[in-house]
Amino acid sequence: MAVSTGNSASKRAASSSSSSPTVVPASSKGWVKNLPAIASRIYFFLIILQVPLFRVPCRSGMCKSPIHVTSSQLIASDIFPVPVVKALLYPGAVVNDLVTKRTIPSWDGLLDMYNLTTVKDASPVTDLQRLEVLAGSYFTVAGSLVGILKPGRMSMFGTLLILWGLIKEGILGKPVNTDPTKSVYVYPTIVLAVICAFSSVKYDMKKVAKSAPARTIAKPLQSSSKSKLK
Repeated sequence: MAVSTGNSASKRAASSSSSSPTVVPASSKGWVKNLPAIASRIYFFLIILQVPLFRVPCRSGMCKSPIHVTSSQLIASDIFPVPVVKALLYPGAVVNDLVTKRTIPSWDGLLDMYNLTTVKDASPVTDLQRLEVLAGSYFTVAGSLVGILKPGRMSMFGTLLILWGLIKEGILGKPVNTDPTKSVYVYPTIVLAVICAFSSVKYDMKKVAKSAPARTIAKPLQSSSKSKLK
């Protein structure tokens, strides 16, 4: 009986040591905890400052950012008032003019700068052929604004939609484009946008760090111990 008691005690000690969670250093915990907030801020500046991510045909000509795609659709459909659309466009326009012309653009000439004055007369076929890019642009703009307050999956979902639309047209050739001046182009900055979009999603690190509980395996009694019990 003493032998079986010692074996059971050693089994309990082994199971308790194996089921204990893995200890994560405090410094790495703090860095991982702040990663979604940092990635969301970087993603916000990429979108709101209209850093070129791609080049696709749209109603206003050639769009290079999700805000440009979204703004052309909002102006054409009259979903939001014009001042709201201008407020989305103005930060990127200011940065662009300061870098290239060292001037500040006028508020009244903002629609002319982005060729948005005649988008209502343009054919909607261009946008309908690229629904993934259009829907993804909506999600990325909304996700970048919401992500400042609460990081979520909206930015990641929108970025994936844009990537699929670009891959479908650039590699699969749908829709067919016969004009080389309107061909799809992807800028290297889109890699940074993808990384920030995925990093802005919060993951439960407690579930990742916690190991699976150990399973106890029952072993049959040896023949010698059975004879002693008898």
